[in-house]
Amino acid sequence: MSAGDAAATREDPRDPWSELRSTTQSRIGLGRAGDALPTRRVLEFRVAHAAARDAVHLPLDVAAFTAAVREVGLGEPAVVRSCAADRGEYLRRPDLGRTPADLDTVSRTGADVGFVLADGLSPRALMEHGAPLLAAIAAELPQHYTLAPPVVATQARVALGDHIGDALGVTTLVLLIGERPGLSVADSLGVYLTHRPQPGRTDADRNCISNIHPPEGLGYVQAARVVTGLVDGARRLGRSGVELKDTSRAATLGAGAVLEP
Repeated sequence: MSAGDAAATREDPRDPWSELRSTTQSRIGLGRAGDALPTRRVLEFRVAHAAARDAVHLPLDVAAFTAAVREVGLGEPAVVRSCAADRGEYLRRPDLGRTPADLDTVSRTGADVGFVLADGLSPRALMEHGAPLLAAIAAELPQHYTLAPPVVATQARVALGDHIGDALGVTTLVLLIGERPGLSVADSLGVYLTHRPQPGRTDADRNCISNIHPPEGLGYVQAARVVTGLVDGARRLGRSGVELKDTSRAATLGAGAVLEP
């Protein structure tokens, strides 16, 4: 970077918004240049928009990602594809992303917990955060749980996990999926937990943990602790969804502390 480029990217210390801007990825205090935004802010917006578009359309490198998942040590990953033939059809037909093309690669295990790692709307997020988050969850879960070998799903929507979990025969399914990119974050990962997964489950039957993208977003260990709390809670309650609440913070609070709603 040249000296001129470096000067152009530095915040003006006289700008009262500069300190606040360093604490958030939101676009605040953009300023004005006449009736429009300053050129710098317009260019930043265009870069963010391009990154979001690229994150949606970038295909998942299945071979490289499967190798990374294999290194976690939960067994040989299976690979499943939805009925969406390509990325264009996946974006135009969300219904096809919820149905598997076939499940021949998935073996019934009857394990306590199963894992699906889905590209979703940001394959980039799955590539960057999927394997380390899976490793953190596996390390955090109590050893008495049996864990099924992971399944990598492409052109996948959340509900595809219901079919896979049913085929695996797992009690609780943990699905890691690339979230819809925004103009602040293009590599955010989400986790959806479904107890007794089967086709026909709705969003009311799931619990979601979102915004996982360290260092700016939720960290792997933090997310893994929430997942573990939800798995434990789902097994006690006998279901997941709107009636299941995250209690992972309770153990870190002192006696008599009150949890805020």
